[in-house]
Amino acid sequence: MAQWDSSSSMEPTGDCSPTVPESELYRSLQAVLPRCTDQHQGPDWCSKGMLRWTLHKKVQNNPANCLSLLWVLIKELEKAERWDSRKSIIPLLHILMHTIIQTAYIPDELYKRVYDFCKRLLTYPQPYCTVGLSYTRQIKTERFIPGLMYQRMITAEQKLKNEHYPFQERVFVLADPEIFTGSMIPTVMEDIEVSASASTGFVSQLEHMCSVVQHTIQAALGPEQCHGPKLAQALRDMGPDVEPYFQEVLATLEHCVEEGYRGEGGALSSRLQQLYSEIVSASDAEPPCKGPLCDCPVPNPDISFYLWTEDLDIWRELSKWFRSSSVSESFSSFSQEQEDFELGESPCTLMSADMPRFSILSNDSGIERDLPPTFDFSPSSSLDNPGIGSAWEQCKIEQESGRLSRRGGIKLKPTAKDSMMLMQDTLEDHASSAGGGSGGRGGRRGATLQRRAGTNMMETHFPKQQRHFTAKIVVMGDDRVVGRLAKAYYFYRKREARRLFLTMKVSIQFYYIPVCPAPASISPTTVNLSQSTGDSCTLGSYLSDVDPWYNSNINSLGCMIHKLAKMKEMNPERPKDPFISDVITYYVRSGQQPVYFTIYFVKIIFNSMTKDPVEDVFLTHLEIDFPEFKQISASVKDKQKKSSGEVCGAVISMNYKKMTLSGRDVDVGISVRTSGVQINAIPSNEAEDLNCLTLMVNEAPTKTKSLGGESKIRSSNIKIRTLERRSFTLILDRDSRRTYKHVQSIEIAPCLDPGYRVQKTMRSKFCLDADKDAGLSKYMSKALPLPINTFAGIIN
Repeated sequence: MAQWDSSSSMEPTGDCSPTVPESELYRSLQAVLPRCTDQHQGPDWCSKGMLRWTLHKKVQNNPANCLSLLWVLIKELEKAERWDSRKSIIPLLHILMHTIIQTAYIPDELYKRVYDFCKRLLTYPQPYCTVGLSYTRQIKTERFIPGLMYQRMITAEQKLKNEHYPFQERVFVLADPEIFTGSMIPTVMEDIEVSASASTGFVSQLEHMCSVVQHTIQAALGPEQCHGPKLAQALRDMGPDVEPYFQEVLATLEHCVEEGYRGEGGALSSRLQQLYSEIVSASDAEPPCKGPLCDCPVPNPDISFYLWTEDLDIWRELSKWFRSSSVSESFSSFSQEQEDFELGESPCTLMSADMPRFSILSNDSGIERDLPPTFDFSPSSSLDNPGIGSAWEQCKIEQESGRLSRRGGIKLKPTAKDSMMLMQDTLEDHASSAGGGSGGRGGRRGATLQRRAGTNMMETHFPKQQRHFTAKIVVMGDDRVVGRLAKAYYFYRKREARRLFLTMKVSIQFYYIPVCPAPASISPTTVNLSQSTGDSCTLGSYLSDVDPWYNSNINSLGCMIHKLAKMKEMNPERPKDPFISDVITYYVRSGQQPVYFTIYFVKIIFNSMTKDPVEDVFLTHLEIDFPEFKQISASVKDKQKKSSGEVCGAVISMNYKKMTLSGRDVDVGISVRTSGVQINAIPSNEAEDLNCLTLMVNEAPTKTKSLGGESKIRSSNIKIRTLERRSFTLILDRDSRRTYKHVQSIEIAPCLDPGYRVQKTMRSKFCLDADKDAGLSKYMSKALPLPINTFAGIIN
């Protein structure tokens, strides 16, 4: 370890010395950084996230340390560049950006060194160039408009009313009730309540406005032209009169952004200096020109915690938040059709393939004045069939008494405007994978087997439309909860394809915190967890492999939640400092590099002819099991003897498209005797990281192997059916709540994006050869991926 050079250290903010020496900050920083010897379940694995949280607490509780830590960070980044220690670059960058937002004033020399370093990252491979490009733009803007990042973050997260920056953000935390039981629920809920309570120092929106004004003026003027304590006291004494100054500061900075730094360099400082004089002069006869600066801590965003039960619907929760949020009328660009859209019906009732429809013959004109005075408004009066009547009662909405109201109809065809907006959204999300999807041109696959990660690098060709609302959805649990998330996202997109409402107004970002079941809770009574062997958090393990900073901060959080829950049982007092909500806040703010996971569609056909086929989706794992062979196979293994075909398993037929790295996929059809099949969508190790399914067959011990000695089959399109009069059991994402029994055959393929479906439907009206991709279809992804945000994406 190199010796720390303290001769180049700078003086901290104001005239006081830093509370913590730079050498101690350096040692704390070295303890946080990931190393090549770190293990996912090692002795220090669980404490990495706590060490990072402690480092930020040192800066937050002692604001004079911010500038010292920034100099330590830039020196470490430049040293990592010289030594080609790339594993430390992205963690150091995230810590640096988090500290910049909290720092009261940053000299231009430090801004220049940070900007030059981020610009040099553009010559690095992925994901360093992607992260470097994002931070280069932010640093360039912050250098010329100091305080902009802090101002926008507080305004959006705390929903401050203004007329210049209409964006709002909210964090939705969805926890799996099968994992979060007992003391885990109050542990998380009390942590979030403490984060949002008055103990953080923020009570009202006026105090948030004071902090924005204080931070912006200090960041622009610095200690040579601003006296922080007197400014803070003057803002507190103003009370409600501080709001006009907040609006003026917000308007000044946003005007500079619109001008694109074309104005005079001192115009911003001059205007803020004028505002500073007006504010301080209200309490003092002459405003002081020099003095120390005050700390403006960043409060956590608005976090809503839910136990993800069957009754919770993501679409409805987002719709309620969207409709209830107060936005200035100047930004309300919603059409009258969208304003009149009723949220009373659950979107599940609008799925054509999932819920039954009931056709009622109407003999009236549908106009209220044409109905007789004695007309009975209840639907049951017009239904002779009691079965249909009971089903109607389940679907109907409670109506206001004495008022005629009709059940909302189903919109079968989206308008041309909605179709184009949905296709634009699909183009924006998948522009970096042009020509993606299975089945390319010329008999070769158009998509690569390499998993897609990182933000869109072609946003100059397909500019992303900014949406005023951002919903950050954080799911907590094992593979079962991400499977539910994939299904909810699929139905969300399917719902929006039928009636566009939230797509172009609300931007959704997904985050995942792996939390395994507690060791004591893993028992035969845990009925909702599949009995298949393997890691219950395969997606979390994969993200930890490809992103070391995710492993240090997020993967370790699940272990800490169990520890905090045990401490809660021994000491039921409320925590003084929130830890879980602080880590979630750090994750949703810094984790902006998505990793894309394909959602797979499965069509299930049952053994009974009277039972209709079922459509479902899965994300991580699919298991086929023949229950009658489980006990037989176990007894045969114990007796160490072989048996006939009745003992070995059932005969199944498999048709699949074998995927190769060259792209020359081959259609294969085989029959094999097996006792079970496992299909994994998440690779078990980084060496096998291919964006496809891995099929493993428990082939019976016979003289000749039907698979030709091939232990794993890689494919994305698979058909499996039984050749005998037997059925099998199907389990999706290791969740026994999603178990299907008496299944005869299944068909698996990547889910088609609703935007792609809309484009194909529109083109089929004007072209006979609708199966061939043309026009916008060539630039749209056929598959529907689920993006999970991480800190770095995939580091090879």
